[in-house]
Amino acid sequence: MNVAKYLLKRFAVMVLTLYIIATATFFLLALTPGDALSQRVERLPDKVAERLYARYGLDRPVMERYWITMKGLLRGDFGESIIYEGETVQSIIREKGPVSARLGIQQMLLGVTLGLLLGILAAVGKGNVWDYLVVCISILLISVPNLIFALLLQQVFAGKLHWFPVIGWPAEGGWFSGWEYTVLPTLAGCFGYIASYARLLKAAMLDVMGQDYILTAESKGLSHKEVILHHVLRNSFIPIITRLPMSVAMCITGSFFVESVFSIPGLGLYYVNAVAAKDVTIVMGETVIIAAIYIFVIFLTDILYTVVDPRIRISGGKR
Repeated sequence: MNVAKYLLKRFAVMVLTLYIIATATFFLLALTPGDALSQRVERLPDKVAERLYARYGLDRPVMERYWITMKGLLRGDFGESIIYEGETVQSIIREKGPVSARLGIQQMLLGVTLGLLLGILAAVGKGNVWDYLVVCISILLISVPNLIFALLLQQVFAGKLHWFPVIGWPAEGGWFSGWEYTVLPTLAGCFGYIASYARLLKAAMLDVMGQDYILTAESKGLSHKEVILHHVLRNSFIPIITRLPMSVAMCITGSFFVESVFSIPGLGLYYVNAVAAKDVTIVMGETVIIAAIYIFVIFLTDILYTVVDPRIRISGGKR
């Protein structure tokens, strides 16, 4: 019964959070001066401009547009894009989602792998030069935005050395073609993963190394390598496992700045353009979908905690 109450409560909180996000997004866009049609209708006759505004419902009062928008969200109908004629949120996600997913997955796999290796290196060699080097690298990577790394990589390796294309994305071949286009965006987006996972695993390993059962294992004659592999790493991966779902959610929703710098036709680029043009349909649709993904992943992460750590009850607290 406690489990059912907990799940019901969390579901209600998820729905309420999503509603608040959608409402806040709508009114923030409504309060912003101008709209997506302002520039398009400047040189059009008044009658044509009126029909254009009526087509997208922008001639109606704010509250009426709000209720129409919310009803559409409940039905899963986000409407037609204003700046991308004939496109809907669903069609954009269907066509551009795989691009963002490929780039995000490559960034995550490379970043998480390197981050875990650096975290192990720093924890095992605590206090030596490798430890300080990993700390310095992590601070640098976490402090500098991806946008700066993207511009630097683009200028050096594409602009000066001409090793890779400056912008673009493979038009055909799906997931296994045009690797030269994906190298720089992948590197630019993986640095954040490297820094966060290196610091997280190092802290987890150092915490486990100080536990009594580690001293017991060492007193039984196990080598340092065996203790690290069979006891320290196994228990240190609990926070890593619970963080991975959020990283997966991040990688499939698009990298806004990286996609913009390299002109990658993914969800991030379309979202940035929609925000700049005040395309309410696209901004509302993508915001709600991205928020729903994150909220659901947070819920799954809470459940996953109880799976990887039996001491935690699903209703809260410790056993």
